[in-house]
Amino acid sequence: QIKESATLTRDVLEQHFSDLKGTLKKLLDERLLSLLQEVDVIEQESIKPLDECQKLIEHGVSTADDLLREGESAVDGDVGQQNEKLCNFTKKALHIQLDSLPEVPSLVDVPCLSAQLDDCLLTILKNQIFRHGTVASRPPVQLEEFVEKPGGILVRWCKVDEEFTAQDYRLQYRKSSASHFEDVYVGSETEFMVLHLDPHVDYQFRVCARGDGRQEWSPWSVPQSGRTTLVPHEWTTGLEGYSLSSRRNIALRNDSQSCGVLYSKAPTYFCGQTLTFRQVLFGIETVGQPDRRDSLGVCVEQQNGYDSLQRDKAVCISTNGAVFVNGKEMTNQLPAVTSGSTVTFDMEVVQLGPCNEGGNFKLRVTISSNNREVVFDWVLDQCCGSLYFGCSFSYPGWKVLVF
Repeated sequence: QIKESATLTRDVLEQHFSDLKGTLKKLLDERLLSLLQEVDVIEQESIKPLDECQKLIEHGVSTADDLLREGESAVDGDVGQQNEKLCNFTKKALHIQLDSLPEVPSLVDVPCLSAQLDDCLLTILKNQIFRHGTVASRPPVQLEEFVEKPGGILVRWCKVDEEFTAQDYRLQYRKSSASHFEDVYVGSETEFMVLHLDPHVDYQFRVCARGDGRQEWSPWSVPQSGRTTLVPHEWTTGLEGYSLSSRRNIALRNDSQSCGVLYSKAPTYFCGQTLTFRQVLFGIETVGQPDRRDSLGVCVEQQNGYDSLQRDKAVCISTNGAVFVNGKEMTNQLPAVTSGSTVTFDMEVVQLGPCNEGGNFKLRVTISSNNREVVFDWVLDQCCGSLYFGCSFSYPGWKVLVF
């Protein structure tokens, strides 16, 4: 563990500082280019009037030189030609202003470029670089427990540093054969249900925390492996009134006029082999118009021809919070199912006699919704090693996630 974490830490540091050097070089190159462009702009704008002044002066000198040669030629000619040439020379000289020059900018108005470079930047960078990064030997949070769920794992973690005040936690996972971890949860809770995991496959998990008011994350916990042996819950395909997600764990009541109960693909809610059975969770994501026949629950077997789970050999809760056991409504009632509700079924086996002697089979059922629960005994005439789950909705818009 020490060697592996040390090797990983070296790799992280080398990669980080390599990326940092590349980024700093890019930023310095961009700044240099910006300053050079600024020099070019000032140079072009400042030299333009001086170039125009120089052109005017050179043009005037050239004109005067041509006139001078023309005057010399007029003086050197014979008398007849002299009068004509002198006359032309005089007219031309009167139209040329040889005593005026363009305005030349004063010396104080002419820019003189220079680079102003403050060496204190190196001091600031040096101080920041020497304080950048830390190496920690003990993470403030550690993974605590893995609980198998159908097609997933409930991961719990805890603080091991009492002086550390956590603002957020960050959970990552990967298949044991994969090279990179990926984020699966960031938040303030200390547990998270990781779904869509393949059964009988090892996954590695790690968690870190962010201190209160801090931006950087703490060191990662020691990676730990977990797996689930339970196959994921899936809805049955092919029922006209419902549309399913690609993983078949989300059912959406569509606008088809067809009614009926949507059952699980298989009896994947196990009971009877252990004393306590964990939960089947129905996460209500969106809701439609309620109806008294609407229901969420578990049953012994699939029975077609019904439009509700409010029947024999089934326990369920309706969207108005009524609880039904074998088709009979209980006096106790739970809060109505609304958007964001979670309904939990928890069952514990209580047997009233050996099944092979015809004795009754009793399940102690706990249904929870919105921080309230009802507990009752569900008596069956047969042993049930596993149960189906199901739902029925009369109107479109209901969307149910099961896990």
